[in-house]
Amino acid sequence: MTNLLHIDSSLRGAASVSKEVTAIYANAWRAAHPDGGYRYRDLAGNPVPHLDAVAHAAAQVDPAEHTEEQRQAFQHTADLLDELHWADTVLIGAPMYNFTVSSLLKTWMDRLFVPAHFVDPATGRGILSDKKVIIATARGGSYAPGTPREPLDFQEPYLRGVLGQIGLLDITFVHTEMTLADTVPALAQFKDFAAQSRRAAHETVRELARSA
Repeated sequence: MTNLLHIDSSLRGAASVSKEVTAIYANAWRAAHPDGGYRYRDLAGNPVPHLDAVAHAAAQVDPAEHTEEQRQAFQHTADLLDELHWADTVLIGAPMYNFTVSSLLKTWMDRLFVPAHFVDPATGRGILSDKKVIIATARGGSYAPGTPREPLDFQEPYLRGVLGQIGLLDITFVHTEMTLADTVPALAQFKDFAAQSRRAAHETVRELARSA
C-alpha cells in the first residue's frame, strides 16, 4: 500500500489557487490508488506551533531522555514526524508570499529538522530520500526563467535547499503563475496567460497523480 500526505498552507480558503491544484492531485491520486492511505493537514486551519527553546532542545536528544517539559513540547514535532515517516508521497500547496513561502509552511518545515533526518555527507542521502514530493505553487506574477522577476524567486530555490538538507530530493514543482491577473489592473493584459497556466497546472498534477 502507498500513502499520501497532503499539506496546504494558504490563508485564502476556498479562494486559494494552490489548494485548488493540490485538491485536483489528491482526488486523482486517490482514484488511482483506492487502497492507498491518505492524510490531510491544513496549516491555516490547524497551525503548527512555532518552535520555542524547549521544543528545539528536545528535538536534539533521544526522546527517552526527555524531561516532562521536553516531552510535552516535543509532542507537536513527534506527530508531524510520524505523518512524514508514514507517507510515500508528500503533496504540498505552497502559495508565494512576499517572494517566498508562507510562515505557516516554514514553521511546519522547522519541526522536521531533527538529527535523524540529516543527510549523510558522504552520500547526500538520508532516511527520507526515497519519498517523492510534489509542490504546487501559486504566484501572483511570473517568475519563470527569463522573466524580469526571476531573480526574486526565493520560493523554489529555498524549498529545494531546505528540504534537500533533510534528504527530500525527489521534488517536482508545478507552478501556477499570474494568479493576480484577474484582480490587479496592472496585470490585466496577462489574463489569458494566467488562465493557460492554471489549466496546465491542473493537467500536470492529474498526470503526475495517475503515474504515481
